[in-house]
Amino acid sequence: MTEATHTAKTQVSVRAAASATAIGVIAVFLWSCLALLTSLTEGIPPFQLLTLSFAVAFVASLCILGRNGMAGFRSWRQPWSVWAVGFLGIFAYHALYFFALKAAPATEASLIAYLWPLLIVLLSAFSAGERLRKRQLLGALLGLAGTAFIMQQRASGEAAAMPVAGYLAAFACALVWSSYSVINRRFSDVPSSIIGGICGLVAVAGLVCHLAFETAVIPSTGQWAAIVGLGLGPVGLAFFAWDHATKHGSLAMLGALSYLAPLISTLLLVAIGQSHASPILIIPALLIIVGAVIATESKS
Repeated sequence: MTEATHTAKTQVSVRAAASATAIGVIAVFLWSCLALLTSLTEGIPPFQLLTLSFAVAFVASLCILGRNGMAGFRSWRQPWSVWAVGFLGIFAYHALYFFALKAAPATEASLIAYLWPLLIVLLSAFSAGERLRKRQLLGALLGLAGTAFIMQQRASGEAAAMPVAGYLAAFACALVWSSYSVINRRFSDVPSSIIGGICGLVAVAGLVCHLAFETAVIPSTGQWAAIVGLGLGPVGLAFFAWDHATKHGSLAMLGALSYLAPLISTLLLVAIGQSHASPILIIPALLIIVGAVIATESKS
């Protein structure tokens, strides 16, 4: 192989990674809408909401893949390990997150759970082909600081004391999602369309938990609209985008950029009047934006 050919292949690889990372940003933006859409489903039990939203994502994937008949589902013929990692990562994350929100004040639980971008940055240093740079670590830490600031601003006077179980569940939530995101790299040859099938498994598991622990509530028209929005966006397309990004993009950069989610989420809530705008928000905004810029700077 000539040097010119090697250089050309390297450039193509770099562009492909950059493109995949950009697709990951789509997932981050969609997750920014999670709090907004979830607030519109107030009164729906957590596992019922999980079941319905993932069922919407599953049905949507069936409609898309089914256009090519049974041939469209060939990508679902994968080893059990692929299905297990996807199911455990997505379902366990949501189950632990819901438990943490019930066992601990929402502000503190959310902050602990949002350690996952930082953990991705750290764990990516041990994955094949990833090298942790100081700028990426600094960017992630600045993002964590900004997220902490936002979470504290959202605090609404919850009691200071909380069960240790709440803290542990929130941390386990962060560890599960960051580990899944890094381990998913090993399945880079598996098409992201498999996420549709995994959404179906998560919906079934959520239904089992719903029937065991909750009382069903009939959603209103507005709540159904929000549920469909969740299933198509934060619970649907977002997971397809994240799957592709973690398999082919820069894990460290994805971790740092993920801290844009709480900032965008807060701005959306402010825009519709569900959160009060405050000049002090400029502090976390600057921390998160500067952190993202530092982490994505091309220089080493």
